[in-house]
Amino acid sequence: MHDYTRKTLFVDGQWVRPDGTDVIDVIDPSTEKVIGSVPDGTMADVDTAIAAARRAFDPLITVAERRERVERIIAEMEKRLPDIAETISREMGAPVRTAQGVQTKIPIAVARGIEDVLATYPFDEQIRNSLVMKEPYGVVGAITPWNYPLYQVVAKVLPAIAAGCTVVLKPSNEAPLSVFEFVEAVEAAGLPAGVVNLVSGSGRVVGERIASHPDVDVVSFTGSTAVGQRVAELAAGSVKKVALELGGKSANVILDGGDLGTAVKVGVGNAFLNGGQTCMAWTRMLVPYSRYDEALALVEAAAVKYTVGDPFDPATRIGPSASAAQCETVRGFITRAQRDGARLITGGADKVRDVGYYVAPTVFADVDPDSELGQEEVFGPVLAVIPFRDEDDALRIANGTPYGLSGAVWGPDLDSAIDFARRVQSGQLDINGGMYNAVAPFGGYKRSGVGRELGRAGFEEFLQTKSLQLPA
Repeated sequence: MHDYTRKTLFVDGQWVRPDGTDVIDVIDPSTEKVIGSVPDGTMADVDTAIAAARRAFDPLITVAERRERVERIIAEMEKRLPDIAETISREMGAPVRTAQGVQTKIPIAVARGIEDVLATYPFDEQIRNSLVMKEPYGVVGAITPWNYPLYQVVAKVLPAIAAGCTVVLKPSNEAPLSVFEFVEAVEAAGLPAGVVNLVSGSGRVVGERIASHPDVDVVSFTGSTAVGQRVAELAAGSVKKVALELGGKSANVILDGGDLGTAVKVGVGNAFLNGGQTCMAWTRMLVPYSRYDEALALVEAAAVKYTVGDPFDPATRIGPSASAAQCETVRGFITRAQRDGARLITGGADKVRDVGYYVAPTVFADVDPDSELGQEEVFGPVLAVIPFRDEDDALRIANGTPYGLSGAVWGPDLDSAIDFARRVQSGQLDINGGMYNAVAPFGGYKRSGVGRELGRAGFEEFLQTKSLQLPA
C-alpha cells in the first residue's frame, strides 16, 4: 500500500516543517484503516503562508504571465491525473469509475474554461468618459471540502491565479492527500514563491485564521451552510469579500408531459452520484400525482442497479460515505424519515458491509415536503419522491426549502420547461436533459451561497473594479 504520510506544508515555494507536531490521520472509508496523515497546521503556519502570499502578490502582473502560469499548472496536473484519481478513491471512497471520470476529468474541463476566459477577457472598458479597469483583488484564502477535492481546488485556485491573485489553500481533513498532489503539480509548474501556499489543519484553527486574517482580501469557501455562516462572520471583521458555495436540496421537477422514463433514470443517477455526496444532487424528485405510481416503479428499478462495494471494483457504482461521522449522519436521516412517516421503497439504514462506512442507496415515497427529509441536505444516497397536484403546487414545493443551488425541469417541450424554470429560485437548472457546462456560472440562491464559480463569472470573483474618470 502506498504511504500517504505528509510531514510538510507548502509555503513560500518550499515544503517546510509545520510550526507544531500534531498530525491529522487520513482514513480509507472502505477499510476503516489509516492510510496516511497530514500536518495539523497552526495559526503561526497560516500567518507565515499569508505573509508569503502578500509578498508574492504583484498588482501589475501581466495577462501574459497569468496565462503562462495557468497553462503550466494544467500541463503538470494532467500528468498526475491517474495518481490523483487513485488517491481520491482511497481517501474519500469514490468508485474508480467516478474518480477517473467526474472527479478528474471535470476539473480539467473547468481549468480549460478558465484558460479560454483569460484569453479573451476585456480587462479595460471605456464607458463614456470613464476607463473601467478590472484588477486582481490580492491574497485569496481558499477553503475546500472533501467530496470533490480536486475539482473544488481547481475551481478556486485556477481562476484566482488567472486573475493575478495569490492563494493560501486549506484542504479538508477527510480528503487532503489529492490536494497535496495538486500542489506538487503547482510546484513543478515553477510559479514564483508564495503564489500558492498550502496549510492543512482544522477548520477551527487554520480555516478561521484564514477567514479572519486582515491580509486576506477574498475568502472562497465551499462546504456546509452552517460553516459558511461562520466564515462570513469572521470575514466581516476586516470587511473582506466572501464567496460561499454551500448546501443544496435541489428539486428534479418532472412536469406533466415530460419524458418520465429519461427524467427518472437521469434523476436517480444525479441523486446517487458520488454516493449522494454532491451539493448539487437532485435529492427531491417531484412528479405529478397522475404518474406517481409509475414513477415509483421506475425509480425502484433504477435504484437497485446502483451496486455498493469496494471503490476499486469496476462494477461498484456507490462507494462508502467519506467518513464514519458522515455515514452515521446519513443513517440518522433515514431512521428519522421512517419515523416521520415516509415510505421506504428501497435501501434503509441497516449496515451494508461489515467493514467500511457504507450506506445502501435509499428511496423514500410519500415524503412530506415540510419534513426534515424534504427540507434538509442529507449528503448521502437518499432520494425523496414527492407528488404534486399541478404546476403551482410543484413550484411551491420546489421553492419551499431554504436552499436554491441546482435542479432540473422536464417539460413536454423546451419553452414550457424554461417558463417553469424561470420561476424556480435556484442558481442552476438542467432543462429537458441539458448537459453540464464547465464555463456556465454555478452558485446558489438563498442559503446555498453568494457569488459564482466557473467560467467568466467565477473568474470575476477575484477581480475588483476601478474607474478612471477621463477629461472630456
